[in-house]
Parts: sequence; structure tokens; C-alpha cells
Amino acid sequence: MRTLFRYLKPYWLSIVLVIALLFIQANADLSLPDYLSKIVNIGIQQGGIEPDLPQVIRISSFEALGRLLQAEGAGEKFAALQKVYTHVTPGSDQAKTLSKKWPLANSEPVMSLDLSDKAAVDAARQVFLAEYPKLVVMSQLPNAAAMGGAGALGGAVPSAGPSAGTLPSAGAVPGAAAPNMPAPSGQVPSGQASGAPAALSPQAILSQIDSLDPLAKSQLVVRGLQKEFEALGVDTVVLQTGYILSIGAIMLIITLISVASTIMVGFLGSRVAAGTARDLRRAVFTKVEDFSLAEFDSFSTASLITRSTNDVTQVQMMIMMGTRMLFYAPIIGIGGVIRALGKASGMWWIIAAAVGVLIGIIGLVFALVVPRFRTVQKLVDRLNLVVRENLSGMMVIRAFNRQDHEVQRFDKANRDLTSTMLYVTRVMVVLMPIMTVIMNVVSVSIIWVGSHEVSAGSIRVGDMMAFMQYSMQIFFAFLMMSMMFIMLPRASVSADRIAEVVNTPVSIKDPEAPKLLPKPTRGEIEFRNVRFRYPGAQEDVLHDISFTAKPGTTTAIIGTTGSGKSTLVSLIPRLYDVTEGAVLLDGTDIRTLALSDLRGAIGFVPQKSMLFSGSIADNVRYGKDSAAEEEVKEALELSQIWSLVEESPEGLERQISQGGMNVSGGQRQRLAIARALVRRAPVYIFDESFSALDYRTERAIRAALKTYAKDSTVFLVSQRVAPIRHAEQIIVLDDGHVVGIGKHEELMKTCDVYLDIALSQLKQEELA
Repeated sequence: MRTLFRYLKPYWLSIVLVIALLFIQANADLSLPDYLSKIVNIGIQQGGIEPDLPQVIRISSFEALGRLLQAEGAGEKFAALQKVYTHVTPGSDQAKTLSKKWPLANSEPVMSLDLSDKAAVDAARQVFLAEYPKLVVMSQLPNAAAMGGAGALGGAVPSAGPSAGTLPSAGAVPGAAAPNMPAPSGQVPSGQASGAPAALSPQAILSQIDSLDPLAKSQLVVRGLQKEFEALGVDTVVLQTGYILSIGAIMLIITLISVASTIMVGFLGSRVAAGTARDLRRAVFTKVEDFSLAEFDSFSTASLITRSTNDVTQVQMMIMMGTRMLFYAPIIGIGGVIRALGKASGMWWIIAAAVGVLIGIIGLVFALVVPRFRTVQKLVDRLNLVVRENLSGMMVIRAFNRQDHEVQRFDKANRDLTSTMLYVTRVMVVLMPIMTVIMNVVSVSIIWVGSHEVSAGSIRVGDMMAFMQYSMQIFFAFLMMSMMFIMLPRASVSADRIAEVVNTPVSIKDPEAPKLLPKPTRGEIEFRNVRFRYPGAQEDVLHDISFTAKPGTTTAIIGTTGSGKSTLVSLIPRLYDVTEGAVLLDGTDIRTLALSDLRGAIGFVPQKSMLFSGSIADNVRYGKDSAAEEEVKEALELSQIWSLVEESPEGLERQISQGGMNVSGGQRQRLAIARALVRRAPVYIFDESFSALDYRTERAIRAALKTYAKDSTVFLVSQRVAPIRHAEQIIVLDDGHVVGIGKHEELMKTCDVYLDIALSQLKQEELA
């Protein structure tokens, strides 16, 4: 996974923006339940009135509150209120402004709140919220005159509870106690009702009001302000509707911010994921291009294809989902817990129990699924291998009538992958129904417990609804994190497989300070005490090879099957590196040359002729991008394949399919020869390049080479004696050893291996 972070560095700014946007989105989503709570608690239950300092209050109510505070000996508290309220007389400019919302200001003097001094306002707010509930209650008592509360609200405030002789009950004012107090005049005469509660003194009532919890006090403030606003001429229906609409507008704006953040996160996350996937594919492809044949032996072609496609796709999905979930889920989870406990701390155990059950289930799923992910990727490799072998070897399969066998082979690979994927999918699918059940149980539990707490006055309905929404957010946060924990192992496996390719050390690479080839390059090749052993092999396959190939000559290499002919010529372009000794080009060790310079001086025709999809001209110009049409034509004529161009209406633009499947084996070989010849290289290597050609065509090509490559060093690898009889130098290999060097006539006399090969192929008279 550390390799992956290296490819994320170019996108650090986008990742920072994603984190910032997710923080904004998470906070927006977390604030919505709080605003919903306000709509229910304040907008619906309290008529849009918040327990706060009123902007306008009648002078009679203000003075009554002052008398109550004076009677309590708290004159300094009333002074705090006087500091923030100013007297407004009817007919003044301020009264005209206030009358738009508070009609009574036109006919009676009122007190208006001055918000200029924030510290003074905060101090006055504390006094008001603590003392105003006493005025609301005391104004209902028949003997409240002694306390300065009789008629304070003009009889506008009704009984605070269902019983005339008590404070509001727990059902009427959440959290309020129900102490006994005298009944108002004309309702329940003291002592006339059997079992009537004993009357409390005003001081005792005030003391009990002080002991109420803040929620109960705030409800008393709201009840008093409702009647105060009605007395001021305020349309309470309009006030309530306006409050609900204003909070709804805020929620809509917050939702739009959340939506915009989601869109931007999706856009940036997709760019980061797609860009990283592109860079990973490029890195894998570039690294594979640098591989020598030794590195290719470590990875199958099917595996490299899977790593470049399926594995990169897994990493891309993980980055795309991770940029959102890995940052968003923790913010929502932690923030949701904090806000939920702030709304209803008594129901914390519901969330804890649900999350605990969810973590247990996720842990079980994790333990079952994760070990299968590496198996899945290996099975994808296997399936790709079978498909590739079938497509490449279709002619062989049909020739040997093995279609049924290959169908069974493919079916087994397909079923193995399918069964493993089904197992993984079935285990993961269980999460959704279990999550739905847990969510429903949590919702019912919150409603059940919350309704009892609402009835007991511990919380309000809006808080219970907000707690339910926060619990769902917390639940989904844990679910998102669990999905990431399940995706992460598979992506980690894929990332490790990609890193295995990217971090594979390349055994053949440019030297730190490459030497320059002498200009012009003559093309002299010298093998000096060369030994070679395949990586991981126990024995050498080439032993102490020494010879020199001069420019303007043909050096033929012949030997029995497996004697090391192709391996020998593969050392010249450094497809492999020698184990001991050195290969020199014009007296310079090829290991000290830049690979581009070395291979640019060689025209190579491999044993297996490989063509690429495109036109004939494109395939020939693969050897030299800048080749003019005349050069292409000359190379095609020399390789005896110009007839293929002439017989086609498209000419040089005739299309060659992938791998040259729409031309014959001999045509593929001749096009591969043309591709090498167009380079006009100082060194040419033909590795069994005439095996699919008839003798006449082969002889014509060799004759053309005598003139075209007269100054070049030509290597000709063959198992047949006929093509190499006239070579200036023939090297005979047997089990990796040079057993003969010389011309045909000399070797017939001095080399038994060469003689055996020649006698097995040619008649006695042809050898003369």
C-alpha cells in the first residue's frame, strides 16, 4: 500500500479540498436534525417563540417584574434589565417602527430591547430567564399583591397547570414539580374541599420555582411570552408560520450546501481515483517495457494483464469510495454521538448497543470474506490465462479436436471464480437485511424509551426526533466504515500485486554514465569468454564462448535443438546479460552503452515473428519511424513480400490484424524481415527467420542481403545447413559449448557434430 501513496502525491491539493468539503458536508448534515428539533419544539409546540429576552415588553409587565425583584431584595438584577431596555412613547419614530410588528406601541408606551451592549444583554438574559417564570406563576395567585405580582400581566396568563391550586404538572411543563399552592379566588375556596392541598406561602412557591430545571423554566417563559405578545397585538399565527418558514429556509440552504459539497467531492474524488489509476497503469506498462526476459519469467502474461486492468480497477474503486467514506464517516460518527448525547443523554445505551451488535457482525463478515480476496485475484489470473491460451492456440485446439477439453478447462476456471465470488457476495449481502433489522429495532426503541421520557418531562418531542436521526447517521457512518474495511483488504491485495510489478528490480538497465557508440558504427561483435546461466538455474547454458564477427560478413550459428543458439544471439541486444565474460560492439562492452543506442544499431528478427495491428506500412516503419515510402518499398522488395502489397487494392495501407493472423506464417516472417531491413543497421540478427520460407524465396532474400547489408555484421541462426553453407563463419554449438568454428568445407572435415547435422539433411552430392 505504501507504493500507492507515492502515486497519490500529485493529487494532494484535490485530496485536501475533498477533506475540507467533506467536513462542510458532514457539519451540514449534522445540523439538519437540530433544525428539525427547533421546528417541532419551538415552531410547533411553542408557537415560534423562543425563551429569550423579548424585543418589546409592556411597561406594566416590566414594572411588575421589577416589583417582584425588589420584593426579593434583588434590585441589582432589575437594574441589569433596565440597562438594556429603553422607554418608547407612542407617536415617536421608534414607536412607529416597532408598531409594524408590535401594534400596541402605537397606543401605549412599551419597553424596547437595546442590543448595542452584548455583555449587558447577556447579563440581562440570565436574569430574565431565571426570574420571569416567577412572575408568570405569581401573577395567577389571588394574594400576589403583597409580592407585587397581582395583575402584573393583566390576568392574561392562565393557570400554569391543569389544577388551579398547583404549579404546572409534569405533563404540562416538562421537568416541573407540582408543589401545592393556594387556588385563585373564586375557584376552590381554602378548606372547603375535603382533602384539599394545604396552601403554600409565596416565599415557598418562589423557592420551588427556583428549584425547577432549566427546561421547565423555559416552558414557563414561553407561556408568559405567548400571552405578552398577544397583549402587544402580535398575530401569533403569523409569528409561528414565519418561524417555521425561516428555519425551513435555513434547512434548505444547508441542504443545498450539502448537495453542492457532495457533487464536488464526487467530482474531485473521481478525478483523483481515475488519475491515480491512469498513473498506475502507465507505471505497470512502463515497468514491463523495461523488463528483461529474466523478469518476464517471473510473471505470466495473463497475470500482468490482470494486474494492469482488474487490480488497478480495484484500487481505483477503493480510492473513489475511500476519499468519501474514510473522512466523512468518522466526522459523522463522532459528531453524531456528541450531538445525540446533547439532545437526550439518557438514551445513549441504545446507540451503544446497536453499534456493538453491528461491529460484531461486521467483524464476523470481515473474518469470513477477507481471506477469499487474494484467492479471487489468483482465480482471475487463472481465467485470463485459460482464455488467452485458447484464443492464441485456437488452430491447434481445432486441429487436435480438443474443443470439449478446453470447454471443460474454461468451465472449471470459470466455476472456481464464480463460486468464490458467490461466497463473498452472499456473506456481504447479509449485511443489508441485518442492518435494516437493527435500524428498525433502534427506531422502535428510541420511540418507546423517548415517549416515556417525554411524558416524564425529561426531553421534548423534537429532541427525541433529532436523537433518532442522529442515531441513524451514526449507524450509517459505522456501516460506511465497515464497507471500507471490507473493500480495503481486496484493494490492498491488488495494490500489493501492482507494487510487486512496479517494485521489481530490473536486471538490465542503462548504466549511470553510458558511453557513446563510435560514429560511424562498424558493427563488429566480439564474444569474450562468455558464460550464461538463466536466473535461478543451477548450471550454465553457455560455456566459455569466444569469437569475433566482422563487418561485411555473415556469422551462422547452428546446433542441435536446445544447444543455446537463440540464447547466444539474445545476449547481443542485451535481452539477457552475460553471467561472466563480455560482449563487445566495436570494442566497447555493450553493458556500458545506453540500451537505446545499442538496440538502435541492431536489426533483429526474432524466432517468432510478431506483427502489430495496423497497416503494412505501419508494421515496416516499426523498425524506423522516419522511413520514407521508397525505403519501405525497398525493404518489402528485398524481403520478397512486395507482391502482398501489389495484390491488395489498399497497397501499403492494407491492414494487418493483431498478431498477423490474417496473413500466412511465411508472409509474417518476410514482413518481420522487412521491418528489420528498413533500419539499415550495422548489425542484423536473423533467429530462425527463414524457417517458414521455401528454398527459392529464402535464396532470393539471402542474395539480396549480400548487396543490401554488405557492410553490416549479419548473424544467421538456423537448424538447417543449406541456408548457411556459404556463410563466412559458422559456429557450431553442442550443449552450450562451441565445438567448431569455420567455413562449411572446414567443418565437414573437422567437426563431427556439424557433419552429423549435414548428413542428416543433405545428400552426399549436395555437401560437396
